[in-house]
Amino acid sequence: MAAPRSIASMTISFGLVSIPCRMFSATESKSAVSFNMLHKDCGARVRQQLYCPAHQAVIERSDTVKGYEFEKDKYVVFEPSELEAFEATASHSIDIVAFLPADAIDPIYFDKAYYLGPDKRGAKPYQLLAQAMTETGTCALAKFVMKGKQNVAQVRAGPDGLILQQLLYADEVRAQSAIGIDKPEVQLAELKLAEQLIEQYRVDSYDPTQFKDEEKERLLAAIDQKIAGKKITLQPAAQPEGAEIIDLVEALRASLKGQGTAAVKQKPEAAAPIAEPAAPKQRKSARRAATPEVPAAPAPARKTGTRK
Repeated sequence: MAAPRSIASMTISFGLVSIPCRMFSATESKSAVSFNMLHKDCGARVRQQLYCPAHQAVIERSDTVKGYEFEKDKYVVFEPSELEAFEATASHSIDIVAFLPADAIDPIYFDKAYYLGPDKRGAKPYQLLAQAMTETGTCALAKFVMKGKQNVAQVRAGPDGLILQQLLYADEVRAQSAIGIDKPEVQLAELKLAEQLIEQYRVDSYDPTQFKDEEKERLLAAIDQKIAGKKITLQPAAQPEGAEIIDLVEALRASLKGQGTAAVKQKPEAAAPIAEPAAPKQRKSARRAATPEVPAAPAPARKTGTRK
């Protein structure tokens, strides 16, 4: 695997301390299997064009300028040189404004992540800052400018070095209270059983290598079959069956009884569905709940695009 390439030279600054460093992208998207758009009749790849409705004609990209819509169909226009002037104000500096507890920032504000590596003559202060934050259990809150945009970020010490985690601004995160979540009273017996079930599924750490994009693997296998000239047979998706609604406490007890402490290592049998107590006549069915092999976050939404 080729060594990652630096995308920017930066300087971590706080007080009178300056640490030269280099910035690297920490992530890359590999989940989506993309497709190209082809003309159905001849199989040629179609191309997007820029169309001007006023002239009813296709125009070249060189004939366009960028405009900001301040009212419906009204724009103020910026020349490329004017936009470049904003980007020229980037200081290439990561300015630390505060230190705070390492877990003080809600992960919902996390955006793109970058690795920071020491540049020339920066190894010693870089290591000192990383070790000091580890020993004190803190992270840094910082500001930096990239591509003409000012960003707020968290700088934290990872196992192998410093990580810059770009953060979303407050107005970029929706309030969860807006979706309206009912909060019925939870009985003590229900809570105790739920806590026991959590303990059975609890693991000490997250191992990302345990999870694979199974949908992507199936699609790539189908593509290989197409390339080899084979006929693809798709198995119809299984239809969910209805399940009887049972008492929440009984469902938790049944789950505890059937799983045991090895629940996270072996695939258990399907567990009884958990539902709120309700009159059987009012709620006829519920989705069958299958117990996962290990605790995991919900699978990301699949995307399809155009394969380059």
